[in-house]
Amino acid sequence: MTASAADLTAHPWFFCGIGGSGMLPLALILRGHGAEIAGSDRSRDQGRSAEKFAWLEAQGIRLHPQDGSGVTSAEQTLVASAAVENTVPEVVRATELGCPRTTRAELLAALFNASGCGIAIGGTSGKSTVTGMLGWILHQAGRDPTIMNGAVMKNFVSPDAPFASARVGRGDVFVSEVDESDGSIALYRPQIAVLNNVSLDHKSLEELRGLFGDFLAASDHSALNLDDAETAALLPRARQALTFAIERQDADLAIAPGSIQAIATGQTATLADRRDGGRHTLTLAVPGRHNLANALAAIAGASLAGMTVADAVAALATFAGLARRFDIVGTSPSGITVIDDFGHNPEKVAATLATLRAHPGRIIAFFQPHGFGPLKQMGRELAQVFADRLQPDDCTILCDPVYFGGTVDRSVSSEHVAAWIAAAGGRAEHIPARAECADRIVALARPGDRIVVMGARDDTLSGFARGILARL
Repeated sequence: MTASAADLTAHPWFFCGIGGSGMLPLALILRGHGAEIAGSDRSRDQGRSAEKFAWLEAQGIRLHPQDGSGVTSAEQTLVASAAVENTVPEVVRATELGCPRTTRAELLAALFNASGCGIAIGGTSGKSTVTGMLGWILHQAGRDPTIMNGAVMKNFVSPDAPFASARVGRGDVFVSEVDESDGSIALYRPQIAVLNNVSLDHKSLEELRGLFGDFLAASDHSALNLDDAETAALLPRARQALTFAIERQDADLAIAPGSIQAIATGQTATLADRRDGGRHTLTLAVPGRHNLANALAAIAGASLAGMTVADAVAALATFAGLARRFDIVGTSPSGITVIDDFGHNPEKVAATLATLRAHPGRIIAFFQPHGFGPLKQMGRELAQVFADRLQPDDCTILCDPVYFGGTVDRSVSSEHVAAWIAAAGGRAEHIPARAECADRIVALARPGDRIVVMGARDDTLSGFARGILARL
């Protein structure tokens, strides 16, 4: 670590919501560099994800009830989401003691900007997968990168690291996904920026164009996806650009026409490098066109970091994927397959359903919205995706949004989305309680079906998916 980054480990930290997908890897990175870490989480207090919290404690991280009791010294810096209300006990106690406060994004940006070579992965969809792919490429090359991810990277999972959403490296490279949803993408100063796509999620397209354009302009080098029209339109904002695409043959890195083949373990394609005329056979153990685009993004980022395309392609052949990214839980004796997936915005859901649609069988899509706010922002677009991508014999089942407390606008609910799906010609059911959704799914399921469990910000969805498989 550089001196400025080392300063971040010279005092104790307290993470409010330490089990979250954005908080946990940051806590692990700081702990890996010797910082004293404590934290609390509503999920722990509610008895959820006990295995994860026990593992955090085994790493020397002290956990407390979310009642303010863990904030004990003015020397502690409180890390809390900008959305955390001032009435939360940790915030109240930190204010009383005069503790410094920072957000997850501000802390990540400080660590990232202090690294020797920061590689930032941006885009509405695919960030975690590209981060995992690029981190694996650099690891295989001996670059010993630090990796900050919002998902568990299967390649780095071990008995000692079952929740490997972060990796603490000793090299100068820091690979991280960066978030546009709260505007914090503006805090980063990357040496290399990777932009996969730009589409509706938490902000309007106009806002996203400004944020992602500034992101490219702030980076020394950029990799851009020319297949995505919004991303391609931002090319003039990039200082030194390397382009990639599946369809557009004018990209620097492109997939040769007609070369994509699905195989039992994933897919293969021929990658053409227009810079030197090279052709490479790319083999992936993850399915779907979106993952082919993710692989191109990772290869482009690796190339900008000094890797050869051949070495990057070779490393990706052993990339095992991420937890909850089209994660096949298993298949029942009667041939019903259960899949656990992070799909939660229109583009991610569309990619998952397109991957399922490429194979025969009826689809039962369970969807748990990750909050009432996202439904208000993109509920109609989500409904249209389910209606368009699923066939008359398929079914979408929605439970109520995940809710962890606090004040929230409930003007758009899962019931509205189910009605919009039906109005657009699809088949949907709203069943408020998740347990009753499981009952309905098991009752509906028949041999050959694919059941996909989709949603974000809730670790218990994986257990929900496993529970359905067990009942089948």
